[in-house]
Amino acid sequence: MSDIEKYRKYFTKEYLMGPNSFRLLDELIQRRPPDARFHRTLDLGCGFALTSLFLANETDADTVYAYDLWISATENYRRIRDNRLEDKIIPIHGDAMDMPFAHEYFDAIISVDAYHYFGCREGVFAEKILPFVKKGGYVMIAVPGLKEQPRGELKQLFETWAEGDDAQLFKTAAWWEALLKNECGEKCDVAVAEAECFDIAWQEWFASGHKYSVRDREFLQKGLDRILNFVLICVRKN
Repeated sequence: MSDIEKYRKYFTKEYLMGPNSFRLLDELIQRRPPDARFHRTLDLGCGFALTSLFLANETDADTVYAYDLWISATENYRRIRDNRLEDKIIPIHGDAMDMPFAHEYFDAIISVDAYHYFGCREGVFAEKILPFVKKGGYVMIAVPGLKEQPRGELKQLFETWAEGDDAQLFKTAAWWEALLKNECGEKCDVAVAEAECFDIAWQEWFASGHKYSVRDREFLQKGLDRILNFVLICVRKN
């Protein structure tokens, strides 16, 4: 089990961008199959590269590529250097839909709280993500999702909270499983589950004092906590 407490200095409004990504990544890693390796890992949509720091410290990764569209590579490099991990983490600014890597380059691709922004369309996984993983390698994804489709007053509450098109990015575990199995066929083994760290990941986000966390807490207390979850996805490339 990883020592989450080592990263508590990052559980603040300056660094967290939503429910605690350390908790999600830790559970994702703890659930990994026995043969999963992280020697050359892509952290896809790494944000402030905090998940990259975690991967470099808590797995057998030799090299982690911290890849993000929203946060500059220079900003992330400063954080990587401050943690004395510049020999293990390579920051790159880029788009997930146009990655510059060789096919079958990575032992693992990890994506925490980012994949739903670009991966909810059919064809994205098979065409834009899977080719970059070695045979026998893994893609592991954690995304916010739904226990069930909201109805009635909960549907209205959810759509008000999610604000417009973002509501379309929240899917059930069954939806993700069907999408990926349809895309992969026999090329992959797909496993999807709900995360167990829901409560603590949200509570640590609320405790950060971020202005958006205050709004999120109000909506969850009104009933959104009954339908929201986190979906953990593990795909092995055969």
